[in-house]
Amino acid sequence: MIGAAPAPCDRGVAECTRATEDAPSRSRPWILAATILGSSMVFIDGTVVNVAVPAIQAQFNASAADVQWVVEAYALFLSALLLVGGSLGDRYGRRRVFILGTCVFALASLWCGLVSGLLELIIARALQGIGAALLVPGSLAILSASFPEAERGRAIGTWSGFTGITTALGPVLGGWLIDHASWRWAFLLNLPLAAMVLWLARSHVPETRNPEQRGLDWIGATLATFALGATVYALLSSSTRGLTNAVVLGALAAGVACSIAFWIVEQHARAPMLPLSLFRSRDFTGANLLTLLLYAALGGGLYFLPLNLIQVQGYSTTAAGAALLPFIGIMFALSRWSGGLIQRTGAKLPLTVGPIIAAGGFALLALPGIGGEYSRTFFPGIAVLGLGMAISVAPLTTTVMSSVPRELAGMASGVNNAVSRTAGLLAIAVLGVVMLQIFDRNFEPRLATSDLPQEARRVIEQGRHKLTAAALPSWLTPAQRAAVEHDLAWSYVAGFRTVMLVSAGLAVGGAVAALLLIGGRTPRRPGTVKPGTSTTVASSNAVSSGG
Repeated sequence: MIGAAPAPCDRGVAECTRATEDAPSRSRPWILAATILGSSMVFIDGTVVNVAVPAIQAQFNASAADVQWVVEAYALFLSALLLVGGSLGDRYGRRRVFILGTCVFALASLWCGLVSGLLELIIARALQGIGAALLVPGSLAILSASFPEAERGRAIGTWSGFTGITTALGPVLGGWLIDHASWRWAFLLNLPLAAMVLWLARSHVPETRNPEQRGLDWIGATLATFALGATVYALLSSSTRGLTNAVVLGALAAGVACSIAFWIVEQHARAPMLPLSLFRSRDFTGANLLTLLLYAALGGGLYFLPLNLIQVQGYSTTAAGAALLPFIGIMFALSRWSGGLIQRTGAKLPLTVGPIIAAGGFALLALPGIGGEYSRTFFPGIAVLGLGMAISVAPLTTTVMSSVPRELAGMASGVNNAVSRTAGLLAIAVLGVVMLQIFDRNFEPRLATSDLPQEARRVIEQGRHKLTAAALPSWLTPAQRAAVEHDLAWSYVAGFRTVMLVSAGLAVGGAVAALLLIGGRTPRRPGTVKPGTSTTVASSNAVSSGG
């Protein structure tokens, strides 16, 4: 589940937000409640949607690639517009943009719950991603700007604790609603939360701005959206069209062209959404490369876990939602301990060891076949993965924050946060291709050597792009149906094992990046930059979410 792990630098961003005027003490509890509920709404959506994917696929008889767009459309706009959302809040008012984002997110959630087709759901999810890109940055920015420095750490700690609880409970509650009502309630669940957020924000949250905000990089945001969108479209389309198809190659070429144009624009923009000068820091470059690889492993690998648990292992949606509770619990329990690691050991050691342990967790997740108790199959891998991520996340945040001058720390944190989301977006598309290729390689010879009638083979062959959700001909005998379902399940397990091993390799790659690029000493913030080069520190605030 993409949203199961906190994105790096969420707390760090808040600590670098430039305070304007502290809110009255009587308003601060209400402000804290508004930011917690606003963040929780996005957190819940990020974790619930993954367990809802099997039900959505069954409802609309969708292919594996088509249903991936339910997750990817949301992640695409959140990733591409996250930094612009923070800049909008700085310029036009954080409270105003926070409220706008909440309204857009709520209306899109309502639309998601009422859609009549898959394409409509994908469009609604894209709109939901736009709302999240407006809502997410403002949540911690408002919190940090409203509390005096002496109270800010405690407020952020409270926010972290409550949002951690909602992250853990979200998929369990959502799974229960899906099992007992409909997947649509995974989205409609946002509406009462949004209503409470709007009331609190309008009644108690003061308006804050950053008077030094210099402008909005709309050209960069547009190019980033097209670059990511074209690339993801090409990867997902390749599963049905083939990698050499003209449409796929054209989309890939468009993605590359937009990426190059984005790089050129960011070099000359007056207020770039991605200041390339940040990457002059070796530690910052290493931390972001580590983030890209580790969160690609996490987001891409764990997208397929609920599908395995529900469609292959026979878990209920509630049980699948609860399967990652050990992962979240370990990260939550060890967060304070891991935060102090970097002071004792320096950055290199935990940022090398943590991803290697996470890789071990992915490798353990590649071992289960079909059946068996959770405690002996998936729990060990999930627990080891949680330990590896717990060791990695806090030192990663500290490294990013300490690798640039303080006046650039907010922007650096937002960039790193956006990198983590982009990593998951791209990894789901890439690993989706891997899954389908391995699935086909295992299923086709099984189907070819079966004793099924030729017509039955033809129907099943046409539906294999739906993986284990493929509809089987109604005229099959119970024995024939059981044999095909067995072959589909084992073919999926073969693909899942490969995806987990690829994820393990990505995590090891992150460890290598840390070993080669990140300094071994305790990070110390560089000196201040020359006047005129300061970048707005609050323009890229972001909190952990997914979807």
